[in-house]
Amino acid sequence: MARGGGSQERLRWSKLYTFACTRPSVLLDDEQPHSLQGPGYSRIVHCNQPGLHRKKPLNYPTNFVSTTKYNIITFLPKAIFEQFRRVANLYFLLAASLSLTPVAPFSAMSMIAPLAFVVGLSMAKEALEDWQRFMQDVKVNSRKVNIHKGEGCFGYKHWQKIRVGDIVKVEKDQFFPADLLLLSSSYEDGICYVETMNLDGETNLKVKRSLEVTLALDDDAAFRNFTATIRCEDPNPNLYSFIGNFEYEQQVYALDPTQILLRDSKLRNTTYVYGVVIFTGHDNKVMQNATQSPSKRSRIEKKMDKIIYILFTFLVLISLISSIGYAVMTKFGMPHWWYLHPDETSYIYNASNPALSGFFHLVTALILYGYLIPISLYVSIEVVKVLQATFINQDLHMCDGETGNPAQARTSNLNEELGQVDTILSDKTGTLTCNQMDFLKCSIAGVSYGVGSSEVEIAAVKHFASEASGTSEQQSSTQDFWEDSGGRFGSSEIEFENGNSCMVEKPQKPAKKSFSFEDDRLTHGNWKKEPNAGTMLLFFRTLALCHAAIPEPNEKTGGFTYEAESPDEGAFLIAAREFGFEFCKRTQSSVFIRERYSPFEDPLEREFKVLNLLEFNSKRKRMSVIVRDETGQILLLCKGADSIILDKLSKNGRIYERETIKHLNEYGEAGLRTMALAYRVLGESEYSDWNTKFLKAKTTIGPDRETELEQVSDMIERDLILVGATAVEDKLQKGVSQCIDKLAQAGLKIWVLTGDKMETAINIGFACSLLRQGMRQICLSIENTGILSQDTEKDAKENILTQITNASQMIKLEKDPNAAFALIIDGKTLTYALEDDLKNQFLSLAVDCASVICCRVSPKQKALVTRLVKEGTGKTTLAIGDGANDVGMIQEADVGVGISGVEGMQAVMASDFSISQFRFLERLLVVHGHWCYKRIAQMVCYFFYKNIAFGLTIFYFEAYTGFSGQSVYDDWYMLLFNVILTSLPVISLGVFEQDVSSEVCLQFPALYQQGPRNLFFDWHFALRLLFVWGSVATWYLFLVAYGMSSPLISGNAYQILLEALGPAPVYWSATLLVTLACNIPYLAHISFQRALNPLDHQVIQEIKYYKKDVEDQHMWKRERSKARQKTKIGFTARVDAKIRQLREKFQRKVSSVNVQAQS
Repeated sequence: MARGGGSQERLRWSKLYTFACTRPSVLLDDEQPHSLQGPGYSRIVHCNQPGLHRKKPLNYPTNFVSTTKYNIITFLPKAIFEQFRRVANLYFLLAASLSLTPVAPFSAMSMIAPLAFVVGLSMAKEALEDWQRFMQDVKVNSRKVNIHKGEGCFGYKHWQKIRVGDIVKVEKDQFFPADLLLLSSSYEDGICYVETMNLDGETNLKVKRSLEVTLALDDDAAFRNFTATIRCEDPNPNLYSFIGNFEYEQQVYALDPTQILLRDSKLRNTTYVYGVVIFTGHDNKVMQNATQSPSKRSRIEKKMDKIIYILFTFLVLISLISSIGYAVMTKFGMPHWWYLHPDETSYIYNASNPALSGFFHLVTALILYGYLIPISLYVSIEVVKVLQATFINQDLHMCDGETGNPAQARTSNLNEELGQVDTILSDKTGTLTCNQMDFLKCSIAGVSYGVGSSEVEIAAVKHFASEASGTSEQQSSTQDFWEDSGGRFGSSEIEFENGNSCMVEKPQKPAKKSFSFEDDRLTHGNWKKEPNAGTMLLFFRTLALCHAAIPEPNEKTGGFTYEAESPDEGAFLIAAREFGFEFCKRTQSSVFIRERYSPFEDPLEREFKVLNLLEFNSKRKRMSVIVRDETGQILLLCKGADSIILDKLSKNGRIYERETIKHLNEYGEAGLRTMALAYRVLGESEYSDWNTKFLKAKTTIGPDRETELEQVSDMIERDLILVGATAVEDKLQKGVSQCIDKLAQAGLKIWVLTGDKMETAINIGFACSLLRQGMRQICLSIENTGILSQDTEKDAKENILTQITNASQMIKLEKDPNAAFALIIDGKTLTYALEDDLKNQFLSLAVDCASVICCRVSPKQKALVTRLVKEGTGKTTLAIGDGANDVGMIQEADVGVGISGVEGMQAVMASDFSISQFRFLERLLVVHGHWCYKRIAQMVCYFFYKNIAFGLTIFYFEAYTGFSGQSVYDDWYMLLFNVILTSLPVISLGVFEQDVSSEVCLQFPALYQQGPRNLFFDWHFALRLLFVWGSVATWYLFLVAYGMSSPLISGNAYQILLEALGPAPVYWSATLLVTLACNIPYLAHISFQRALNPLDHQVIQEIKYYKKDVEDQHMWKRERSKARQKTKIGFTARVDAKIRQLREKFQRKVSSVNVQAQS
């Protein structure tokens, strides 16, 4: 049967690739299937027979996946447990139980009703939030996929109905619904392309291959009678390993990770694949990496528990005083009080046994003074947090204009934690980057081309221009730039008063995606007029030939779109096309390029025979292609890291080395990603001899295969001739640099945890200004030491410990105050660094560094690093990511933020807050975090204050009533005091308090540090006046209404206000006197503080009140400059470093001019 997908799908990629997906054409005699004996290798999968796995002894789970915290069975016990983890609730449960006894001073209803209301409301909120998670799970589980239903017929089923052993047909751009064994694909040799961004964060496509024996299973009908057995490892979280055997037609074949398609990765560049389900549901590797949805509590809530412990101790103390007083009164006073009938004794009153009476009174006192502990605090906080979450959800400044996705507080329990974050742990791909590269500059034959400027150059030159001209800077060095619209840049010249001039670029919109190059010397065929046109021809051909991309015709534009393994490759191909060298076709053995040397000439299609492709990997750091051109000449074209390429140049190939190195350094300082290009001409005999060795190494089976391939590749990749270098700008998501810069100024530390290779992670670090030129990089790695292959784990640990010790010592001995260090560590090394005997030393080193980048990390390692930072530093951590590989760290962090991007919703479902882009994190923390922390913190203090005042009045009254246990207040007063009468002022404080506006929060990021430092602010604000006076009015209205009710209902409160208190002047005088006495100390304190030692927000309030921000711009700018935490990361730090460099150059130039003038 003809295979679908067109001619390109008949490519046999296994003949083209070297390392990733080769299938030896000759099997060695000693090749054996895996030995799968012992624990951990008990899984048996009967292919195309899913019914066998539903019964014992197999009984594998379905593909249903749940990320909720509760279910129908566990909700009640777990939710009740969560509520009574709160100390106050536990105390009031005990008090409510005691209220059913005769010793209780209040009715049982007055104790039970508030507790039931508080706990019930909190549980309802938990149920609502978990229901939202459940609905997200339903959405994922209801996706559909094509499944074999029998007799060669396929039909669609929901993901949750997939069983182990099912045959699944996945089509292009679909996610894999479970962990699958690849059986065949639309390509003839069973190759398929997989995007694993949701798993490891990498955007470059992975190549997977099927076993040769299953290639014939290439259409639906082929599965009519297909059966086979898979014996493999048990479910485990390791994404990068798989061991198993495939038993088919009485033969056994070894399986490895290249045949496994993991859930939540996506099929790309392949029309369809067939696979058999191996792991389902929570057995698949993604879910094995997930952790249980944790029950998170904020630090303020935990601190409240400690305060309640103190208050409970105080409660016991005054209860003991009261019970002792009662025992003394019972023994010495009450026998003489005839009107109390002392001869009628009971267990509560017995003059002959005052100790027993005192004990029973202790229980009474514990209940009576229980209002020292505010039961309504928790429910008021719940109400306030829900309203705060509503404000977050409705903030239009955090709504993505393109997608319409708003910010969402998925749980309101952690609002105040947003204002106390110390460390941010971020994913890279999809979180920081949008996976787009812009070709900006290049160096060819020692000449630099490209007049555009990077973002770093723009901001630095602007700052320097304003400084050199003597003009005042508008707001800050970076503020002008951030206020400009994004895009590419033109230039204009500014002439200073001293006669010097400086170029300042102005943003312009890019003309073409991934190509922002501007230089008429190369475009429109003008490169032919340059003196080194021959070298330029090689440069452009290298861009167009040295890759593994596939061209796909674009019907809309009439051109081609390129499916490349990495964004770099795509940018190079687009650049080559714009220069007149369009990659248009690939066959099994050739690549075709349309070369247009002038806009007025027709393109000439040239064919280059592809002889070998030596692809890029993190160890080689280079890629080469060997081609034969139309003249029969054999060329090796190579591109890679400049440090690698420059070491492999021949003596005659270094003509342009000095100038190219200079250009590479300039590009690096501008924040661009660089790559060097070189070539070599090969003779027929030399190539033939090498190719024989290469084919032999390629067909080797065993652990030494890659080593042999690398050695053979090194033999041909030598004596190169340098052609030039490229510089591309890594396109971050909109506003990422600004956001990181603002967060750094707010004093937050930022770590990047990514599954990408080290080089990519470092380049992203430069792009988003976590790294910069001149920052010293500490790379912890055991990749190149050879330790793992030679010796034991102990030696590896000793080597890592030595690296950590040396790095720590280097940091301690550094005397330059501007010196900055960056720690970079890979996944293998991190495995050892996270073990108990090394993790403390590793954390200590990481904390001393300005930025930390962990690369090639698994989802489990992301969670472990997050746990280490959280527990090791004892400070609040925030994790942010967008894919399934980020779920673990999002759940482990104190605060988890998910990005609702285009690659699934797993991170959002596991998060506490969701935003649509990373840049909104700035407003979420600096504005809402600051507000929520201050509001909740002051609300808690206010609550304890009013309850202590209320409780102590009862204690004072007891001293005048012989410690009899008589309450000064009616039961209904006690019940409604916290729940209704005094709730509005406190709730209004928690919802509306705003020390400064959102604009000021963003302009003064240092205000954020008041959260992590646990500073409590002043809390009076005019917006609350309505609620405060409304509450007072409600109190008096209640006294009137309650007093007018029947004496059977109101008791001793009958007509209390109208007849007893209202006509008495002393009552109103005492009310006024007490109010003044309580407020004068606070007002005096706040006045002295504002006058002598004002807090940051108080200074800003004064400036705003007197409108100095408008009338005195100098003061406003000075205060803004103070509102930056000193940082060594971020765009501002990078610009500062560039300014220091420019200032030094400028001073040298001025000195030189002065010397010449004097001479």
